[in-house]
Amino acid sequence: MRAVLLLMLLLGCSHKVRIVAPTAVEPRVAHEASAKEVMVATQGQATTRAALKIFNQGGNIIDAFVAASFAISVERPHSTGIGGGGFLLYFAKEENKVYAFDFREVAPLLATSNMYLTKKGDPQPLLSQEGALAVATPGLVKGLYEIHGRFGKLPWKDTIRPAIELARNGFPLYEQLQEALTDRRSLLQMDPEAKKTFFTQDGRVPLLGTIIYQENLAKTLELIADKGEEGFYKGKVADAIIKTVKKKRGLLTHKDFKAYEVKEREPVTGAYKGLKIFSMPPPSSGGIHVIQILKMLEPHDLKDKGPQSTEAVHLTAMAMQRAFIDRANYLGDPDFNPVPVKELLNEKYLKKLSRSIDVEKATPADKVKAIPLPYESSDTVHFSIADKEGNLVASTQTINGWFGSGVMAQGTGIVLNNEMDDFAQKAGAQNLFGAVGGRNNLVQPRKRPLSSMSPTIMTKDGQPFMAVGSPSGTRIITCVAQTILNSVEFEMPLYEAVAATRIHQQWLPDQLKIEAPYLDPKVEKELKDLGHNVVHERLGCSIQAIKKTKKGWDGVSDPRGEGLALGL
Repeated sequence: MRAVLLLMLLLGCSHKVRIVAPTAVEPRVAHEASAKEVMVATQGQATTRAALKIFNQGGNIIDAFVAASFAISVERPHSTGIGGGGFLLYFAKEENKVYAFDFREVAPLLATSNMYLTKKGDPQPLLSQEGALAVATPGLVKGLYEIHGRFGKLPWKDTIRPAIELARNGFPLYEQLQEALTDRRSLLQMDPEAKKTFFTQDGRVPLLGTIIYQENLAKTLELIADKGEEGFYKGKVADAIIKTVKKKRGLLTHKDFKAYEVKEREPVTGAYKGLKIFSMPPPSSGGIHVIQILKMLEPHDLKDKGPQSTEAVHLTAMAMQRAFIDRANYLGDPDFNPVPVKELLNEKYLKKLSRSIDVEKATPADKVKAIPLPYESSDTVHFSIADKEGNLVASTQTINGWFGSGVMAQGTGIVLNNEMDDFAQKAGAQNLFGAVGGRNNLVQPRKRPLSSMSPTIMTKDGQPFMAVGSPSGTRIITCVAQTILNSVEFEMPLYEAVAATRIHQQWLPDQLKIEAPYLDPKVEKELKDLGHNVVHERLGCSIQAIKKTKKGWDGVSDPRGEGLALGL
C-alpha cells in the first residue's frame, strides 16, 4: 500500500485520486461458492453483491437480473453498458417454461450494405470497429425495462439504485480494466469525455486500486430510474447520444430510438446425455452451435479417453470446426433471412456431421465444406443467477469490443457500442474476432448482427440443472460447450469444469488454439502429427456457471477473471 502511494507521489499525479489496495483473496475462495437458496455468479464483485442485495430486499430473480445488468454496466465499462445490448434466457420454474429475450443492437435506418466498403468493394474494418459509424442502436435499457415490467416485483427505481451508488462512489481499478484502458488508450483519448472519465489529468492510465468515479453515468442512471426507458430513448440523454454520433459522422437518429423493439423469441433446444438444453436462437449463433458441438461428440466415448487426451481434444476441435462452417453459411437475423434452425439441429444431420470427422487426422480448412441441408434458402459480460424457487437466469450483454466504438456520449457517461462490426462487411470477410460472415449477415437497416453470445440453461426431468455462459466473441460458443462437456461427460466438479484447459477451433483461421494451463507436451505433439496447427493463445472467456446440487446450488465465477460467486 505504501509503495503504491509513494509511486503516485513520485509520478506527480495532477488530479485528485484515491488509492486503495486491490483486494487480495485466494482465487478459489472468491470464485467458488455453495448456498442453499440463492446463487449469483458474475464477472464483477460489486455486481454480485448488488444482485444479492436485491434478494435481501425481497426482490425476485428478475429484479436481481436488472440490478446486475445495470451494476455490471458500471463495473465493467470496457465490456458492456447501457450503450449496448444483449440476450436473456429465463427459466420460470412454476410455468416450466424458458423465455428468450433479444435486446440486441440493430443497424441504423440509414445503414447500407456497402457502407464499409471502398469504391473498389474492399472491406475497411476500422470503420465498423472505431468511431461513430460503428455504433448500432442500443437495446439494453429497453430490454431491461420491458422484462422488469412483465416479471419484476420491486419498484423499478430500487433495481437501479445499487448501480447509481457504484457509479457515484466508485470502485478500485482492477487488472482487466487497466489492461483494456492501456489497449484502447489512443482511441479513448481522442474522445474528451472518455479521456476525462478514465485517465489521469496528464493522460496516463491510472494505477491499480485507483478509484474510478462515473458521476455523469450516475446522473444518467438517475434519469432512467425516474423516467424508465424514456429516460434513455427520449429527452436529454437521447439528444446527447444523437448529437455526439452526428458530430462524429455516425448514422443514429431519433427515429432509430423510436423504432427499436425488444424481441421475445423461441429458445433453441436439444437433448444431451439425458438433459434438455435451452439456448439463444438467432440472431445469436451461439445456442445452435453449442448444441451442435455437444451432439457431434455424443456418439464418441470421450469419458474413457479423458478430457485432455489427444483423441478427445482432436474430436472436440473437429466438431467445433464443423459448427463454425455452418455459422458462416447459414446464420443471420431471422427477421431478414430465414435461418434453418430445425435442420441445423436435426438428429440425422448432426450424425452426418459427426461421421464426417476423421478420427485419425485433422481436416484442413480448405478441404471441409458445409454439408447441404434439406433447406432452400465478440468483449462482453455474462452472469448466471438462481433462486430458491428453482428459477434460473442466464444473460449475456455487450458493447462488443473493448470500450465499443470508443465514443462516449457527451455529458452522459455512456460508452457507445461498436456492434456494427458483427455484421459481415461483405460475404467471406472476417470481423474483429476473425469470424467469417455470409450473405445472411450483410448490413441492412434495422437488422440485428449475428452474435456468438450463448446464454444456456439446462434442465433434467423438468428440474433446474445448470445455467452457464461467457463473454469473448466467437470463443463463447466453444468455452460454453466445453464447460458442459466437462461437467456432464467427464463428471468434473463445477469448479474444475470451469477452470480446466480450453481449446478453440473456428474453421478460419485454421488453428487449434490452446489456452493455459496448456496440454501435456506429448499430447500437443500428437495433435500436430494429426495435422492440427497448434497455437498457444489466451481465449478471453470468463465462464459464469451455476449448478443444482442436493443441498442447493454451486456457483463458479471463472478463476481466469476477477468476478465473484456468492449465495444466500
